[in-house]
Amino acid sequence: MIEFQGLRREYGDLVAVRDLHVSIPEGEVYGLIGPNGAGKTTIIRMACGLLTPTAGHITVSGVDVHQHPELAQSHIGYLSDFFSVYDDLKVWEYLDYFGRAYKMPDSQLRPRIDEVILRFVKRLSFLGLVPSKTAGPPPARPPGVAPVELFS
Repeated sequence: MIEFQGLRREYGDLVAVRDLHVSIPEGEVYGLIGPNGAGKTTIIRMACGLLTPTAGHITVSGVDVHQHPELAQSHIGYLSDFFSVYDDLKVWEYLDYFGRAYKMPDSQLRPRIDEVILRFVKRLSFLGLVPSKTAGPPPARPPGVAPVELFS
């Protein structure tokens, strides 16, 4: 469960989040929808412990995000809709980035990366989609699929 109680975030005179009270039950999929500047990213950053609220309290699975951010983060899965940061990464670099972000031990990470890449190559080959050296870029992968495979 994620709970926001009286959450507020100010940037000088600007109030980005005002008195948010929401409880999201475990297992629910929840989206934040609104125009640019509505406070969506600010709420996510506070929920992940990356930004301190001006006021209010956030708990994730009963863990106080402000007091124990790393423990709270271990209960959070977040998939951004903005992926251009990763456009220049090779597949193994992308997987390595997420594996390290989730503190996967090196002894498990390298073999798991190899396994995931081999699994994707086999799938692409089965579908007849393995590109030749002259075929151009490979088919686009859906955002977030590779990190999910890394931890499944």
